[in-house]
Amino acid sequence: MRTLFISDLHLSHHSPAITSGFFNFLKTQSATADRLYILGDFFDAWIGDDFNDPLIQQIKTALAELAARCPIYFLHGNRDFLLGNRFAAETGIQLLPETEVVDLDGRRALLMHGDSLCTQDLEYMKFRAMVRNPAWQQQVLSLPLAQRIQMAADLRNKSKSMNAMKAEDIMDVTPEEVAKVMTANGVDLLIHGHTHRPARHTLTVDNAPAERWVLGDWGNTGWYLEAENGALNLIQFDLVTLNPVKVVA
Repeated sequence: MRTLFISDLHLSHHSPAITSGFFNFLKTQSATADRLYILGDFFDAWIGDDFNDPLIQQIKTALAELAARCPIYFLHGNRDFLLGNRFAAETGIQLLPETEVVDLDGRRALLMHGDSLCTQDLEYMKFRAMVRNPAWQQQVLSLPLAQRIQMAADLRNKSKSMNAMKAEDIMDVTPEEVAKVMTANGVDLLIHGHTHRPARHTLTVDNAPAERWVLGDWGNTGWYLEAENGALNLIQFDLVTLNPVKVVA
């Protein structure tokens, strides 16, 4: 079984090259996949399933076409936590909880977006607790669309300003939290995005070897993790040609 993982595309009107690269990815790599997992921050911002425009519709159509033959699983990130059941119904994707354990050729793997692992960033963790609260989400979704659009823009600007003043290690995962969640879920393999630091990390959890694979964010190039026949490969590729730029195995 060939399983693909992507995250942190941050699709928006401001990144047409990434959107085009994503459509190319669906037509090529995803065309031969058995499963596709999107691990959050698929959109740069999502203000509610009632918002639609030509770009969003194009993305919905592309997802629906793939979902008709290949299961697509979606796990929320810190940019698209308001994406809900209506979007899922319109595209055929299947929504996952914040953490999900899946089988990869007989090996249990824990999937997350990754932001909950950054526990040293106390300011962000406080913000995360607020926006993940169902009551807060319902309150926001009840606001007029124009107000939500402005709120999303304000939050993006605030996030950029806050992150610019933070130390790099604060915005990365906390090793103790990584070990904690892997132990709690009984896995030796963790796959996540969020930090924009694509890599394969070897570690020890419960006195046994373990791995943490971090997906890359899409920009000048794209990233995906391929799991097939027991092997994992993290692949950076050109958005236009789809040719590999870097492979981490």
